[in-house]
Amino acid sequence: MARIAWQKINWYNSVFLLGTLLVTLTAVPVYLWNHGISWFLAGMFVLFFILTGLSITLGYHRLFSHHSFQAAWPVRLMTLIFGAAAFENSALTWCADHRQHHKHTDHEEDPYNISKGFFHAHMGWIMFKLGEPPSFACVPDLERDPLVRWQHKYYVVIGLLAGFVLPAVIGWFWGGADVALGAFLIAGVARTVFVHHSTFFINSLCHTLGKQPYSDRCTARDHWLMAFFTFGEGYHNFHHAFQHDYRNGVKAWQFDPTKWSIWLLSKVGMASHLRRVPEERIRHAEITEQQRQLAAKMAAMPSARVANVRAQVEAVQVRLHEAFERWEKLEIEYRRAMEKKIEASREKLNELSQEFREAREKLIVAFQEWDQARTSALSAMLAGA
Repeated sequence: MARIAWQKINWYNSVFLLGTLLVTLTAVPVYLWNHGISWFLAGMFVLFFILTGLSITLGYHRLFSHHSFQAAWPVRLMTLIFGAAAFENSALTWCADHRQHHKHTDHEEDPYNISKGFFHAHMGWIMFKLGEPPSFACVPDLERDPLVRWQHKYYVVIGLLAGFVLPAVIGWFWGGADVALGAFLIAGVARTVFVHHSTFFINSLCHTLGKQPYSDRCTARDHWLMAFFTFGEGYHNFHHAFQHDYRNGVKAWQFDPTKWSIWLLSKVGMASHLRRVPEERIRHAEITEQQRQLAAKMAAMPSARVANVRAQVEAVQVRLHEAFERWEKLEIEYRRAMEKKIEASREKLNELSQEFREAREKLIVAFQEWDQARTSALSAMLAGA
């Protein structure tokens, strides 16, 4: 049995993960004790943390995995180079795993299935050989991409050069051998560990702790704190509900530097076709989850006490459902007409546009009615408790 267990260890991954962690916990403190921390080394850590972290969130994740926007070749190349320097495998393998995760979330085929435990979802799935070897059946589009194929073939060399050698070389030119060593340890090794576990916590912590404002169909959760360490990826419940949106932090106040970076790239012509879920659809998802939570609270109370509240809520829900169905039908028709407007007459487009605006206005009124009904229901239930 012990022999079988040893055979299941992925030694390449395990040695790298544990080795970089060990160096960060031992050699880095020794260096800092002897040489201190300079603004240069702190700046190098932040710079390479941003370059490699954003290359995962903007490149590997939102660009290559989900096609939430299109990018010019310099953006694609840079994210592939510094994505390799994050040492999270090639883009091809990373995206294959991630698409499997979305397709089979919380089920056996999910590579980092949280139901197998926090450690498994965090890093155990990387350290041990479990199940079938990785398949690229779900990434045929990426297999046809020459840049992605090039990075997949050479990502180890690319990662070592961009992630370890480059910081050391910059440090050498800045201040000689001592600074080069510091840059290698701090901007290279320690930065790699921080990027690793920031990413890993999305798979573990964001499937364990946090809120589910959009859907409870899987374990994905929004955790505002994780957004600060992962360039906005912490809003994971939204992402699982609307995976092709280029935003994760959809609210104006939510911290999502990846979203802002994509938007800025679009303004300078380096990104295009940014995919956004209509605000009405997002709001409807929020309300659907609120309805589920309210129904659960009412079910826990005596029927007689909440009978009037339930009748009022259900009446509003019916009107909201009808308004959303009407809006959704017209939204699809209007979008298709705009995509093929050469084939449609101007009168038809104007008519459809007017109907769509009216449906949207009615939907907004239905949203407002729901907010009022929900507030009243919660107040009535609290008073009767």
